[in-house]
Amino acid sequence: MDLSILTVNWNTSDLLRRCLTSIYHTVRDLQFEVIVVDNGSTDDSIAMIERNFPQVRLIRNPNNRGFASANNQAILASNGRHVLLLNSDAMLLDDSVQQMVKFLDQNPETGAVGGKLLNLDGSFQFSFADFPSLLSEILLLTGLSRLVYPPSYPSYPEVRSQEQRVVDWVSGAFLAVRRDTINDVGLLDEDYFMYTEEVDWCFRMRQRGWRIVYMPTVRAAHASGASAHQVLRHKRAQLYYSKWLFFAKHHGRHQAAVFYLLVHLISRLKLIAWLTVSQATSSILRERARQNVASYRTLLSSFWL
Repeated sequence: MDLSILTVNWNTSDLLRRCLTSIYHTVRDLQFEVIVVDNGSTDDSIAMIERNFPQVRLIRNPNNRGFASANNQAILASNGRHVLLLNSDAMLLDDSVQQMVKFLDQNPETGAVGGKLLNLDGSFQFSFADFPSLLSEILLLTGLSRLVYPPSYPSYPEVRSQEQRVVDWVSGAFLAVRRDTINDVGLLDEDYFMYTEEVDWCFRMRQRGWRIVYMPTVRAAHASGASAHQVLRHKRAQLYYSKWLFFAKHHGRHQAAVFYLLVHLISRLKLIAWLTVSQATSSILRERARQNVASYRTLLSSFWL
């Protein structure tokens, strides 16, 4: 088996159908399998798979186990020499999978390969970045990054994403990993429920000497955040918890504590600002403020240390 294509689904039936269709329309000349792990969907995802894609191996979870845990289930059940993590809201383009497998086969020092992500309208979407640092997170939290870096920061802008390069990490929405690398570094860390799990995985790969390669000729269309949009109120809290976990795990308790305090301080200031905006006359502004007030209150009610 050359490749196992692994997809985690949670209530994204229509997008999942397009994702699976893209696999069977584009993957050629490879021995491959497709495994879908459904995280307790309440839409018609299960029926859609059974009706349209009977060849898919389906793992059903009674509830949402999170991205890392569900992917680990699929990895342990898979048989390929390489595995491809592919989001249910992503669609393969051209011969991208064949390119990934060929590159991994020809470059045994490479542990993982990621490609260029595009928005559904064909525009560029950021897909790789440097590892988080306390400085980069301070710049993002305060908004100072907008004064000195392009809007894509900390990801690389489109003009710098046209060449193949060794990178720190690539998006888990479209990530091919060598089986030998997984055997060496271990599975995804299930302490991450959502966000930053691929950053942690790539960090551990780099620690063990594996290269992470970004290939711009490898492409997928990606409707970013389709599952996360279903839980907008908790999205920000989950994101910052996962970042805090990364700092605690890889940079020590001191940096994690500094990050924690900065997140709480700046989030309180932003909450006050959005409470003020919630009094605006514009209904659009009031709705945006309502969503942000709920989001920041959820974040501030979370206690991580």
